[in-house]
Amino acid sequence: MGGYSRVFAAWDSVLQRHVAIKRMHAPGLPQDPHPLLKEARLGASLKHTAFVRIFAIEKHQQAQVIVMELIEGETLTQRLVGGALPMAEALDIIGQIAEAMHEAHQAQLIHGDLKPSNVMLEPSCRVRILDFGLARSIDPLATESAPLDNAQGTIAYMAPERLLGQSSSPASDVYALGVVLYELIAGHRPHAGLRGLALAAAHLQLSSRLWDFSAFRPECAALVHAMTAQQPADRLQSMDQVTQQLRAIAVGQPPPMPPAKLPPGNARWLASGALALAALAGMAWLSTAAWQPLRAIAMSEADMLRAGMASLATGDRDNSLNQAIADFDAVLKKNPRHAAAAAGLSLAYSLRYAGDGRDEAWLKLADASAQQALRLDNQLALAHAAQASVLEFQGHYPGAQQASTRALQLDPLNALALLGHARLLIAMHRYADAEHALRDAMQLHPRERRFADLLGTLHYRQGDYAQAERDFRLSLKLQPNAVYAYANLSAALLSQNRSDEALQLVQQGLMLQPDSHLYSNLGTILYARGAYAGAADAFEQAASSAKGSPNNYLVWANLADALRWLPGRQQDAQHAYQRASDLLGALLQRSPDNINRMSRYALYQARLGQPTAALEWSQRASDAAPASPEVQFRAALTAELTGRRLLATQHLARARQLGYPANLIDSEPDLVALRRAIPTLHQPTGKPP
Repeated sequence: MGGYSRVFAAWDSVLQRHVAIKRMHAPGLPQDPHPLLKEARLGASLKHTAFVRIFAIEKHQQAQVIVMELIEGETLTQRLVGGALPMAEALDIIGQIAEAMHEAHQAQLIHGDLKPSNVMLEPSCRVRILDFGLARSIDPLATESAPLDNAQGTIAYMAPERLLGQSSSPASDVYALGVVLYELIAGHRPHAGLRGLALAAAHLQLSSRLWDFSAFRPECAALVHAMTAQQPADRLQSMDQVTQQLRAIAVGQPPPMPPAKLPPGNARWLASGALALAALAGMAWLSTAAWQPLRAIAMSEADMLRAGMASLATGDRDNSLNQAIADFDAVLKKNPRHAAAAAGLSLAYSLRYAGDGRDEAWLKLADASAQQALRLDNQLALAHAAQASVLEFQGHYPGAQQASTRALQLDPLNALALLGHARLLIAMHRYADAEHALRDAMQLHPRERRFADLLGTLHYRQGDYAQAERDFRLSLKLQPNAVYAYANLSAALLSQNRSDEALQLVQQGLMLQPDSHLYSNLGTILYARGAYAGAADAFEQAASSAKGSPNNYLVWANLADALRWLPGRQQDAQHAYQRASDLLGALLQRSPDNINRMSRYALYQARLGQPTAALEWSQRASDAAPASPEVQFRAALTAELTGRRLLATQHLARARQLGYPANLIDSEPDLVALRRAIPTLHQPTGKPP
């Protein structure tokens, strides 16, 4: 029973059958039955078995009565009482709905209110779609039948453009079905804790990429993203496209999402379903003109702060950090003395600095916000954690350690403080302390995948690639749509000479979003296979401003490595090496004791024909990290490039002994002559105890 109708089970004595009778009693219901009859005929013309058959429209006691098929079974709302559905069952249900709605859209009909309560499952698991075909006969501005709080179930599935007063379209049906898919797998709606204005504001302001996809396979998460994009033009706008994606997922080979297309400009769509019957009742305030005052009051400071922190936790997702910055900035505009928002803003800026290839502008902003947070409240743990992050990236490790310790003294359980502390220990090469800290943190926060990521990074740097693989797989299990985990896991697989699996992981990550780390790993895999042209293309993507990190010295060095082996690109390679050297040199001035940077800088100087500087930097790095396989390998490469064959041999033997991957050594073109001269270097000696 909804705001505009009541449904009764009845017996048709003439045809001897059970039927359902819906009695329409909306104040806005037209007295002329012909428009209602026209749309009922359109709905009745649909052949798909998912649609409820309409038998007749009658008039009874000044109200329209619709006689229709009686459906046995339970609604999806009732089915979800027991929790999330198995993924295969959820995908089958969505597939049935999408197939049926494709037929409706082809007939120029839109449902307008797809949601679990409007979908029934028969005992045979066949889907039946309810409340279809009547909206055009209802006044969409009726405001008396349902107060806002009774429309929660409808608001939750409304596309952002519908909340702003735009007409229904195939894209808005696709959006609603995407939300239903999310709910079936997750077991709850997006923003399940919000109601009323806050719920509407969340759908308008927050991308679906910020929803919790921890229970999703990557291809299912990617499908939900494509169906629930904020802008209609960015969304899958054909139910046929949805069906195709579901079929691809079913066979285990999901193709890239097709580009969204706008529907033909002259198409006229008949909006139908309970959107007009219930959702817009009492919701005339959601017109475009009325939205601006709503926007200002919809989310409280606490709501925006929580949203910002949630975006920080998924900082590797597309646009998450931008959303976090916007949320924290919105809090500070309302309350300039909000210390936690200033601290959160600082952390977001620091992550932008790290993710955008060390652009100094972001670090300066992070520093200013951290100082502001400390001035406002120097007893706030988050403020000290923000300061520690800034000092770490500035290379001031003693100061960073002091700030990190203070943050944990104030709040020993703070996940962000614990993450920063462990990351700092890894940067300082205090690996044993870092592992101890991460193990303790994972006991406190067993669902936080970033601790698993850091633990994998730690083991990777120590040359324990099998354990790093296990750590990164745990990260993906905790959060299947974490882009960095795909990049990290692919690196661990490549280091174990499992390049096909590594390529598969990279492609799965790129299905979620373009990312510099993924393109870099793709280039590294292709480079190891001798596919230098493809590697150069991948590294160019990693260095591009559109999809990558143009200020990251690593991607420029990788690009230069690939360009060196392409005919006519040697000068371009030298320019790329110089770019990498300049970017890294600026960082070394700030943190001259960073061992990995020293090691890489030495190699770049060798590439640029500066043997004296190259050997000096390489010796410093090698002496500081004699147990690092990566540092020893780069020392071998630097020595070989500068004509020091004996020194190169010693470092390469040490790198092999420490466990540096044999396949990466054997695929390095600059070591071909060395390997030929000393064949025994092909025989790995294994990792020492």
